[in-house]
Amino acid sequence: MPPTMYLDGRFRHPSSPATIPVLDPTTEQVYDHVPRGTARDADAAVRAARRAADGWAATPQSERVALVRGLRDVLAARADELTSAVVRDVGTPVRVARALQTMLPIGAVDDFLAAAEGIEERRAVANSLVYRRPVGVVVAVTPWNYPLLQIVAKVVPALLSGSPVVLKPSEVAPLVPHLLAEAVDAAGFPPGVFNLVSGLGPEIGDALVRHPEVDMVSFTGSTAAGLAVHAAAGLKRVQLELGGKSASLVLPGADAVAAARATVNSCLLNSGQTCLALTRLVVHRSLYDEAVEAAGATAARFTLGDPADPATKQGPLVSAAQRDRVRGFIERAAADGARLTTGGAHAPDGVDRGFFVRPTVFADVAPESELGQEEVFGPVLAITPYDDVDEGVRIANGTRYGLSGAVWGPDPESAGAVALRLRTGQVDVNGGRFHTAAPFGGVKSSGRGREFGRAGLAEYYELQSLQL
Repeated sequence: MPPTMYLDGRFRHPSSPATIPVLDPTTEQVYDHVPRGTARDADAAVRAARRAADGWAATPQSERVALVRGLRDVLAARADELTSAVVRDVGTPVRVARALQTMLPIGAVDDFLAAAEGIEERRAVANSLVYRRPVGVVVAVTPWNYPLLQIVAKVVPALLSGSPVVLKPSEVAPLVPHLLAEAVDAAGFPPGVFNLVSGLGPEIGDALVRHPEVDMVSFTGSTAAGLAVHAAAGLKRVQLELGGKSASLVLPGADAVAAARATVNSCLLNSGQTCLALTRLVVHRSLYDEAVEAAGATAARFTLGDPADPATKQGPLVSAAQRDRVRGFIERAAADGARLTTGGAHAPDGVDRGFFVRPTVFADVAPESELGQEEVFGPVLAITPYDDVDEGVRIANGTRYGLSGAVWGPDPESAGAVALRLRTGQVDVNGGRFHTAAPFGGVKSSGRGREFGRAGLAEYYELQSLQL
């Protein structure tokens, strides 16, 4: 990957020759370098976006939609390249990477295009006409775990709304963002409408968030980092998608085996590096032993290895720091008295390199313990029993997070009734699948605002009323 950024419609060298090494999480070897951008680069990107803002806002919606549709087609044509990039950058197994990391984001573009239909039509309210106007210059700060999906969730609605955007992706996974910039360039967007910078969050990221010419900041990452972004942004509009500790609540009469298997698959997806992963299995005591056995057996079948190998079901974590952090959670959970049923903190057998962590399941996890409360962001499931449904709901709601969740019941009606009692942005009912046409986002310390679909697109508009 050339050490360039995409500013004002073309690839350019940054203001500083400094770079950041990029490690392959499977081999632990440096395979690339990404520019270490500065506040000067941030300023150049924001000013390019500001120069483009008026013209892009005045561009008819039909033209903006046509350009985004063209971007979608370029991404689809380069699906193989995007998939290979995320396998190397993130370590997502190739057996799921194409569907999860490439085609799901492309489908999200389709959902945004559908949501754009009619969204800018003015509304009459009494003696007023209400218009949607572009929010202005947007800074999008995205993480490494789902690089294309998180970029699409922010960049596409900004572009559709008529708002130019500056993208600052994670320096840990730079290949996909660079391919996205090439796709934007190929699609023919006007100069300054999309800009890509790279570097460290405390350096170029902070400069972007604080820049006075920025109107909106959309950030995905940890809750701690989100709080820092919110404080630095001042009175700008801020959209935050943060951490989670989502519970899968199994009600009396539910299929405990199906619930346990689905919860493990969610927890271990992308090596547990998924914000909406179901990482707590909260089970009625009458089904507890059955669920614990099924969860352990399911996790034990996850094959670790090279993510480029189609036989691999779980790849490495993204970095040594992430691996060590997750192993620390496992060691402390065992010391806290949780019962290890599968996995553990020791290195996987036969693996002498790569940032791997065994798929791990703990039973008898106290709801108030560290493992019962804190986001691990790794392949670790906590199982907790309860005695009545009210207690189960209290346990499910009993963390500072509220991003996702699941309820399993004997029928959709009873499960749905309990799902409405969970304080979380979305709930899967009896295995309902995630999709990108519905709003996604959190409550409590899991964020503010919504992404995807019409609600996600609406975040990038301001409402203006004309009183007649």
